[in-house]
Amino acid sequence: MTGRLDGKIAIIVGAGQQHGQSMGNGRATAIRFAEEGASCLLVDRNPAWAEETRALMSGAEHEVFAVDVTDEDACRAVIAAAVARYGRIDILHNNIGTSTGDRPTFDLPVEDWDRIMDLNLKSMFMLCKHALPVMRAQGSGVILNISSTSSLSKRPTLAYKTSKGAINTMTQHIAAENAAFGVRANVIVPGLIDTPMAIERRVRETGRSHDEIKAERDALVPMGRMGSAWDVAHAAVYLASDEAAYVTGVLLPVDGGLLLKRG
Repeated sequence: MTGRLDGKIAIIVGAGQQHGQSMGNGRATAIRFAEEGASCLLVDRNPAWAEETRALMSGAEHEVFAVDVTDEDACRAVIAAAVARYGRIDILHNNIGTSTGDRPTFDLPVEDWDRIMDLNLKSMFMLCKHALPVMRAQGSGVILNISSTSSLSKRPTLAYKTSKGAINTMTQHIAAENAAFGVRANVIVPGLIDTPMAIERRVRETGRSHDEIKAERDALVPMGRMGSAWDVAHAAVYLASDEAAYVTGVLLPVDGGLLLKRG
C-alpha cells in the first residue's frame, strides 16, 4: 500500500523527548512520517532521546543528528547533512519550544526572554533560512512550524505567547514569499496536549500528581479531554502530504475547540 509520504525526505527538529507517561509531538510525528513512507533526519540536542524515537520508527532510512539549533552554524549543518545524506529536503518540521521561566511582563528577566525567543523563534527562522534555498532550487518543499493556542488567546505570561505569535506571522510571510517557487508553509496550532513537556514540568513545579494535572487540563477543553501527540502528528501528515498541495499560509488549530472557548 502506498504511503502518503512515500519517497519524501523530512527533517524533524525536536524529534526526541524527555521521559514521561505520554508521547511527545515530535516523536509521534516522526513515527507517523515513517509509517507513511518518509525518510527522516531526526534532530535533537539530546541524541539518546532521538535514538529512542528512531527505535520506534518503521523503515531503515532514518538518521539522528545531534545539535543545538539556537546556533546558526548548527542550523546550517542540519540542512547540509540532510542534503548530503538524502539529496533533497521535502519537509522541514520545526517542533521545538519551551515556556520554562516565562513570567508576566513586569517580572520577566531579559535573559529568560532571550532564551525563550532563541529556542522558540530564532531557531525556526534560521532553519527556514537555510532550508529555503534548497527547496526553491527543487521547485518544491513543505515547512511546518508548531505554534500554540497561546499565540491567539489571553495568557498570563509574555515570552512564550509572543514567540508563538511571531511564528504565526513569520510562517505566513514565508508562505507568501515562496509560493511562486512551489514551497508551502503552514502552522499547526496545538491546544492542551498530553505530552511530557506539558505534564512533567507541572508535576515537578507544583508537587501535584499526574492525574490531578491531567484532570485540570481536561476540564478546560470543550471536548472534555486534552489532545494527544497523535492528534498533532496526524495534522502534520496531512499538511506535509500532497493532499494539502493547495494549502499554504494556514494556521491549523488542533485544540478540541479550546480557541472557541477562549476567544
